[in-house]
Amino acid sequence: MTAPPAAVGSRPNRAVLLAVTCLGQFMVLLDNTIVGAALPDMQRRLHTQLTGLQWIVDAYVLLVAMLLLSGGVFADRFGRKRVYLAGVAVFTVASALCSLAPSVGWLVSGRVLQGIGAAALSPASLALLAAAYPVPQERVKAIGLWAGFSGIGLAAGPVAGGVLISAFGWPAIFLVNLPIGVVLLLVGLRSLEESRNPSAPAIDVPGTVLSIAGVGTMTYGLIEGGARGWTSPVILGSFAAAVVLLAAFLAVEVRRSAPMLPLRLFRQRLFTVSNTAMVVVGFALMGSSFFFSQFFVDVQGASILRAGLQTLPLSAAMVVVSPVAGRLAVRYGFRIVVTTGLALAGLGLLALGTVHAATGYGNVWWRLAVVGVGFALTMSPLTGAAIQAVGPREGGLASGISSTTRQIGAVLGVAVLGAVVRARQSGGASFEAGLNGAFVVAGAVTLATAVLTGLWLARSAPAEDPAVPNRSR
Repeated sequence: MTAPPAAVGSRPNRAVLLAVTCLGQFMVLLDNTIVGAALPDMQRRLHTQLTGLQWIVDAYVLLVAMLLLSGGVFADRFGRKRVYLAGVAVFTVASALCSLAPSVGWLVSGRVLQGIGAAALSPASLALLAAAYPVPQERVKAIGLWAGFSGIGLAAGPVAGGVLISAFGWPAIFLVNLPIGVVLLLVGLRSLEESRNPSAPAIDVPGTVLSIAGVGTMTYGLIEGGARGWTSPVILGSFAAAVVLLAAFLAVEVRRSAPMLPLRLFRQRLFTVSNTAMVVVGFALMGSSFFFSQFFVDVQGASILRAGLQTLPLSAAMVVVSPVAGRLAVRYGFRIVVTTGLALAGLGLLALGTVHAATGYGNVWWRLAVVGVGFALTMSPLTGAAIQAVGPREGGLASGISSTTRQIGAVLGVAVLGAVVRARQSGGASFEAGLNGAFVVAGAVTLATAVLTGLWLARSAPAEDPAVPNRSR
């Protein structure tokens, strides 16, 4: 297999590329969870109600979910370095605008711009890695570090947010992105090598428009369903529109000679399994993480800072395990590592479903650690498998699909688990009991996915495992 041009660079250049892409992804994923810690301070200082707080979070999620797939396609077509650095620039400028926001409307607008930058930055960073590491085993390890920083960014949000808000107030959670963004731009302009898919087709305009509209309306319905009511005309209309738009998208893609989403990719079992499991990772990790701080603050009476620090076992587990998850997949195989990780995460979430207000922290921290270990083992092999299934030439497309499935899973997780909490409360249960129910649902879904993933991949030949070296060579 001939290496793409970007893979011909020296190892020091590849080390810089790995550092730049991992740090950019860390910044994007940190923003997913750090804002949650700032909401009480935002509510007090910006004089807003719950609806305003919801849109501060949802504006970012909505734009990322709508544009991630297009971001990967644009990276392959117009150049991964160009799209990556453009994403970094937009994200950095948007962070500065957010930090200066005098009102909720200003802040929501800044969050929309952040979402646009993240949707370009994230898939382009993974596509740069895939092009620079053409050897499968090296690529698995590099993507393992990239995905590890993703997990660390998600897990570090509550801790970093609690510390920054206690010391400086909510604008600090956005200001912290400025020096990171400037460093990424300066180093990236000088050190990154451009790469693109030389056979990338022309932009599929109908497919792009329909995918953005379809995912956007579906995401809107999932986000607003809990607040407006799942049977309200607006929500039912958004879901109906999403079905029509996504059906039209599939019909267009089947008929196009060069579609933005080649449906042939889903004929590959590995690609389909990895993306299906990634939906569940987003559902369970992001959905449950949304409630961790609420458990410590609202159920156990901790401060925001203390609640952030109490999530450290989850963060620490992901910091330690994520960088080695790719190497473990190379040694023991994708199926074993992924199913083990999903099983551990599911068991940890089920264990969290039994905690209560009087449970001592000594009996809580290890449950968070098990969840962190499980998801850390799962994320990088799943990401690597999606890339490996299609090869580095379509790395932007594959990374965009993988990131989109995770983001859609996150939207589902917050919406569905939030509905579980509200349903139990409307039945007379306490908020604590509602949280227990949400953790149990997340754990059960994750465990079921572990079983199904193991059974599905057991049918594959060992040579199809993306992480197992071919020892006959």
